[in-house]
Amino acid sequence: MLSPREAVRTLSSYHPPLAGRDGLRLDFNENTVGCSPRVLERLRQLGPEQLARYPEREPVEATVAEFLGITAPELLLTNGVDEAIHLLCQTYLEAGDEALIVVPTYSMYRIYMMSAGAQVSGVPAGEGFHFPADDLCDRITARTRLIAIANPNNPTGTVAPAAALLRIARSAPDAAVLVDEAYFEFYGQSMLATRNEFANLFVARTFSKAYGLAGLRIGALVGNADQMRVVRRVSSPYNVNAVALACLPEALGDQAYIQQYASDIRESRARLDRALEANGIKFWPSQANFVLACVGASASFVEHMRRRGILVRDRSSDHGCEGCVRITLGPRAHTDRLLTALQETCEELGMAQGASRR
Repeated sequence: MLSPREAVRTLSSYHPPLAGRDGLRLDFNENTVGCSPRVLERLRQLGPEQLARYPEREPVEATVAEFLGITAPELLLTNGVDEAIHLLCQTYLEAGDEALIVVPTYSMYRIYMMSAGAQVSGVPAGEGFHFPADDLCDRITARTRLIAIANPNNPTGTVAPAAALLRIARSAPDAAVLVDEAYFEFYGQSMLATRNEFANLFVARTFSKAYGLAGLRIGALVGNADQMRVVRRVSSPYNVNAVALACLPEALGDQAYIQQYASDIRESRARLDRALEANGIKFWPSQANFVLACVGASASFVEHMRRRGILVRDRSSDHGCEGCVRITLGPRAHTDRLLTALQETCEELGMAQGASRR
């Protein structure tokens, strides 16, 4: 009888709660206002011939490489960062290899690693979700072949210092070290400038968050040119669709739009921090477009916010996140709605301590 591989048969499924998302969607770290108007105009210009042809990735890769200040052989466009993670797992992991992650973190790291047959070890973050550089280095062994680090991290919004990331790459020369910079635009610091210091260092970017292109599924993986040549072998030449390839140059070309959106998010983040502090709700300083807060009865909090038209994500099942919710930020108007719902929910649940809506 046909049977899947053991690694797949025993794999836990990941089911994001996508259904029934009516309301202001502050639960999936999406851009809450959408992409640049230049992208929408490019969509209107697409004709049937462009959709009938297989997509050509290389010209757009050259554009993206120039934008990032790297060479085209160092870059591969991917079907979101998820595919970048998957490709690294397929390229470097074999059954019985070890892979390391810091927990809590993005769920798909573990899933793709395990599907390749690797044994995944989670290194707990330190107090306050501090990046555990020493502990992570101590866990590296001769069997370690892949280490994935989200920076800023999801769901905590915390960051790892560049020196710590370079130390890890130095300590694990036989492992691919992925630094996932999905939230770079809200943080502003990157490992791209130091990418050539170690051939095993990879950097991933996405255009789903700040750029508002989550529905088009496009990301980028950057690494040593010789290593990327090998990664390309396991990638389909048609992995990124023609619509995404047509729109990405326009999205990149409107940096004023991206910078304004990122600025709006940072302002909203500060406003939410003040409101949480005023209500006595514990939260962790974030460098992303979301904030993780400990509200206690997280399921009840999520439901009360949903009744007020605001969707937030329950993260209480993540390591060290008991009673926590993750709240995505939008621009000022969305934050006004969020803070109103937050205050009403806190009062209804007996959590309020006189929060300000500044």
